[in-house]
Amino acid sequence: MNNTIKALAASVMLGLSASAAADNSAPTTFDYKDVFALEYAASPVFTPDSKHIIYERRSNDIMNDRMHISLWQVEVKSGQHRPLIAEHANVRGPALSPDGSKLAYLSDRSGSQQLYVRYLDSGEDALLTNTSHAPGNVVWSPDGKSLAFTQFTPQADKPLFTDMPGKPARAKWAETGKFIDDLNYRSDGAGYVPGGFNQIYLLPVEGGTPRQLTFTDYPLNGDLSFSNDGKKLYFSANPSDNYAMEVMSSDIYTLDIASGTFNQITSLEGPESGPQLSPDGKYLAFKHTTDRKLSFQSSDLWVMRMKDGKLTNLTESFDRTTGQFAWGDDSDELYVSYQDAGQTKVAVVELDGDMDKLNIVLSGQSLGRPYTSGEFAVADNGTLAFVSSDGSTPADLFVRESRGKVTRLTALNEDVLGHLNMPAIKAMTVTSTVDERPIEAWMITPPDFDPNKQYPLILEIHGGPHTAYGPNFSAEIQLMAAKGYVVVWSNPRGSTSYGEDFANLIHHNYPSEDYNDLMDVVDGVIAKGFIDTDNLFITGGSGGGVLTAWSIGKTDRFAAAVVAKPVINWMSFALTADAYPYFTQYWMPGMPWEIPDHLWAHSPLSLVGNVTTPTMLLTGESDYRTPISESEQFYQALKLRGVESAMLRLPGASHGIASKPSRLIQKVGNILAWFERYRTGPKTKTE
Repeated sequence: MNNTIKALAASVMLGLSASAAADNSAPTTFDYKDVFALEYAASPVFTPDSKHIIYERRSNDIMNDRMHISLWQVEVKSGQHRPLIAEHANVRGPALSPDGSKLAYLSDRSGSQQLYVRYLDSGEDALLTNTSHAPGNVVWSPDGKSLAFTQFTPQADKPLFTDMPGKPARAKWAETGKFIDDLNYRSDGAGYVPGGFNQIYLLPVEGGTPRQLTFTDYPLNGDLSFSNDGKKLYFSANPSDNYAMEVMSSDIYTLDIASGTFNQITSLEGPESGPQLSPDGKYLAFKHTTDRKLSFQSSDLWVMRMKDGKLTNLTESFDRTTGQFAWGDDSDELYVSYQDAGQTKVAVVELDGDMDKLNIVLSGQSLGRPYTSGEFAVADNGTLAFVSSDGSTPADLFVRESRGKVTRLTALNEDVLGHLNMPAIKAMTVTSTVDERPIEAWMITPPDFDPNKQYPLILEIHGGPHTAYGPNFSAEIQLMAAKGYVVVWSNPRGSTSYGEDFANLIHHNYPSEDYNDLMDVVDGVIAKGFIDTDNLFITGGSGGGVLTAWSIGKTDRFAAAVVAKPVINWMSFALTADAYPYFTQYWMPGMPWEIPDHLWAHSPLSLVGNVTTPTMLLTGESDYRTPISESEQFYQALKLRGVESAMLRLPGASHGIASKPSRLIQKVGNILAWFERYRTGPKTKTE
């Protein structure tokens, strides 16, 4: 966030801190107002000479209630830090030309997301596109003369009824109905989607009209990669007529730019994606998942030798899913991120499969909840730029030299958080009472924690369910601790970062013993002796909302619960969620009408007759992933039973409730206000 925006944010928020001003004391703990001042680093890119890093500086914009993105530059040796493109508009997606003289980027300064190029020697900018849909997956040609990108390309609606009589002048008729016959017709965060697909385009950097290279009747999503001679593009696709149901199927293709012809070069069982050609052009790296219809399936890093098509799985013996990857400059190794024990780490993998795990952890890009996250970039000299955090602040930018020395380059939140008491995260492990597996968890205590006192406890449950929490920064967790709560979060069975077997302990069996793991974590914290067992609280969102609703149907130990954006009834969810082709084929052992008993047995609604815990439902009204109708079913059932209950509906919010800073504040503020209503003993102040 630039200094002007921060100053404005501070002046606006002074009105929310009247109590602090009244007693003439500066705040010492994290508070709701501080959410608007948070920022973090993302998308680092090295200049070709390896001397500078360009990155996205993402900050919360208090005036527009959104994430604001600008581009900054850091000199690696000196740490000199300065803005590159910092303005009122959002600027993102930096991509340097091969010679480092030009920077392609996306900006909404014209009112919509368009592609620009900046000439770095003069600072001049040129608008390259003026299209109705935003370009994506931008990549430079090897000679630096062209940019390839994907862009949504609409197709004309095809009405079923075409004999509508003519409308008289000045007549006021109802709007024409929208005829829908696509399998994928709506998407969370986007609403009802228009007809059309992403297509591949090519654009001269000196200006002109983007040339559409593909005209498919199926989507072309994901990364693009040029051949070294610039004559072909590598991409992934599934050209099947049944692509919408084949949700885990894609292969790597080449596109001949001159002729527009496709050539399939992989045909493994399951999806191949993210093709990247090695700098010397001899190998193509990509990710692949062997599809076995499991609810969680790890992805591996593969390479193809271009001269003969030989395929090698580089991570076959490594039981962790691969994330971002990048070639080393010498083309004989790749850098790859992976999740392990609630953290995102980086390893170097050689072409023979040998792996060297590096001494760095990526984190700090999930402002709301403590999810795994992180990005990195590799310089030609082997230096790594990466984003990381110690858990008490959002992500900063770091570098790791080829010999292992790590240096921090930024301190983006020192002005906001440096003077505050931000509790440290403490790791703990409990033994599952189900099968004696170790279950990892993390905890923070209030800033003024005294182990001789008793504190209320909040169990916060992650979504997914195939995701992972870790010792990562979370504004929501820090706010809860600042208001006087001990907060614990964990990775019960089903979580990622512990291998496929651990994740699939809930395959076609969710929720189930993951509930027991969570209760073991609660018991583990209670055993430490500073928890008031009359004041236990529980909350979680999405998959965490499922487990919160399930838990209060299994136990009455919690004083209150907040169930955020849950699935309550698997039958109705299967037939209303946006990604229903995936959920019905991978999360369920059959179609909903074939297995009603199975779905009901795992639906929290089946346990509503046991619930006595005061419960608030919290969901976005535009949520198409776990539609608000799920929350309404549980709310009405609780009301029919006479259970104290409430529902908080967030207008316009999709599944990502905390995508706007004010909604993050509303979310956690309402959760704490609900808990305070049922907390016994001294109350903490909530605002």
